[in-house]
Amino acid sequence: IKSEFFPNPFYPVTSETYGAYAITIFAVLIFAVGIIGNIAIMCVVCHNYYMRSISNALLANLAIWDFALLLFCLPLVVFHELTKTWLLGQFTCKVIPYIEVASLGVTTFTLCALCIDRFRAATNVQMYYEMIENCTSTAAKLAVIWIGALLLALPELLIRQLVSENGDGTLDDPASERCLIRISTSLPDTLYVLGLTYEGARLWWCFGCYFCLPTLFTIGSSVATARRIRRAERGCARGNKKQIQLESQMNCTVVALAIVYGACVVPDNVCNMVSAYMAAGVPQSTMALLHLLSQLLLFLRAAVTPVLLLCLCRPFGRAFLESHSSATASDDNEHECTTELELSPFSTIRREMSNYTATGSHC
Repeated sequence: IKSEFFPNPFYPVTSETYGAYAITIFAVLIFAVGIIGNIAIMCVVCHNYYMRSISNALLANLAIWDFALLLFCLPLVVFHELTKTWLLGQFTCKVIPYIEVASLGVTTFTLCALCIDRFRAATNVQMYYEMIENCTSTAAKLAVIWIGALLLALPELLIRQLVSENGDGTLDDPASERCLIRISTSLPDTLYVLGLTYEGARLWWCFGCYFCLPTLFTIGSSVATARRIRRAERGCARGNKKQIQLESQMNCTVVALAIVYGACVVPDNVCNMVSAYMAAGVPQSTMALLHLLSQLLLFLRAAVTPVLLLCLCRPFGRAFLESHSSATASDDNEHECTTELELSPFSTIRREMSNYTATGSHC
């Protein structure tokens, strides 16, 4: 019996059917939680004037990228895993790894930028909240993150090739398509040499830039920020206590984001090392499973990040709940929420003589 172009992974029932169901359910959960969570982060930052700060802009920027990653890449990756067919052929084989590597760059640079911003805030809390961060400056910082991540991932487009493995056409041995790291000989000489150079350095480049850099930089800067916060807490006035406490909370949140990111990137680095040094002694099925795990964990990080922000950051959680509260809420509750956001490390608002004055401008 000849197999269909897109074989049904759920019928007839075989030993692989239960794995297909497990992958589908897990992917649907990641997709639902990630899409809803990242939309919530974007809405909180965009629709709440008191939450428009450089830190929030960085987090909203990360939410936009994670939203796009889940929306466009996750369904195609799952479709390939279930049917062993790339839906758009060579185009998908090249673009999906490119977007995945670019997402590592966006997350890495965002974590580093958050650490720098938190250190600035901890160095002089009062001066930090009086500074005006205009829209042009914020947009320039976000553009550097996006352009840098997209440019550094460009060589991924040169080293991917779609390879078809023809089975006998039966259900037991269907045809399949694999996206391999293989440089096309039809490339111009300059691009071919660039692809060879990148392929040789890819393992340690990804390990150093997308794993060691964010984790070590976050640890070092967070320790320095914590020391600044403790020093400020000992010598601050009573009115600044809550600001400093919330600075400490934000510092812990950045560390938590870095830990989740590092844990989800480890399997990808292990997969790269196994492919480079032990591929001959590892079964192809094991390599495929390890690669799938690394991809699913990448999507899991994109789904967990907004959940962490809404749960660990009280101002984010309060702003999210406030946006869903009744429009007939009392003025006292509004002032209570505003006061908390005003003292928040996520806010551009500072209190001055019991009047609320915005230090930022609308974008």
